[in-house]
Amino acid sequence: MEPQTLAMAQEIDFSLLALFMRATFTVKLVMLMLITASFWSWSIIIQKHIAFRKAKSAAAAFDQAFWSGEPLDDLFDKIAGAPATAPERVFVAGMTEWRRSHRADGGLIAGAGSRIDRSMDVAISKEAEKMNGQLSFLATVGSTGPFIGLFGTVWGIKTAFEDIALAQSTNLAVVAPGIAEALLATALGLLAAIPAVVFYNKLSADSDRVLGGYEAFADEFSTILSRELDS
Repeated sequence: MEPQTLAMAQEIDFSLLALFMRATFTVKLVMLMLITASFWSWSIIIQKHIAFRKAKSAAAAFDQAFWSGEPLDDLFDKIAGAPATAPERVFVAGMTEWRRSHRADGGLIAGAGSRIDRSMDVAISKEAEKMNGQLSFLATVGSTGPFIGLFGTVWGIKTAFEDIALAQSTNLAVVAPGIAEALLATALGLLAAIPAVVFYNKLSADSDRVLGGYEAFADEFSTILSRELDS
């Protein structure tokens, strides 16, 4: 390498901020989109992690109260006014329909069992919608992030070749900055996509386990009520 070229290359600032500032408007826009998507993804990841931990704790606490031996009517009267957690809302939905299914003379309206099951299924569906909200954003970032970064890289390399043509030189001082700026977009795309994919899979599995617990409780509660119906 020629001493003059080496000296020019050493004077170039290759810090991340310098690479960003030297990039074209299009590449800057791509980088900003990816940085924003990355921060948003991490905010969702942290929020969902905390929410799922609370959901597991709430399910364990309610399960203990439900199987404590306390009459279900008393438990319902305590929490019916303002059910605070998802298991409580599922329980209240089932118990509310159970009480509505009683006639004034104390008899049961036909089809009570199926209505109770549907009421709890609707409650679980609402909880699932809340729990899985924003996870689709992680999936979107995970699938599109690398391609958005690649678009920035292709655009940056195109600009770099244009600069080479204008300078009529292929020495390192001319080629390196443009290529480095272009590759930074791909790096940011991967930086946004990899955590999004990993945590989307983990959080989806956590959501399935929590919702599976709600469904198991609904089945157990329905079994208890069905015995009352049969008797």
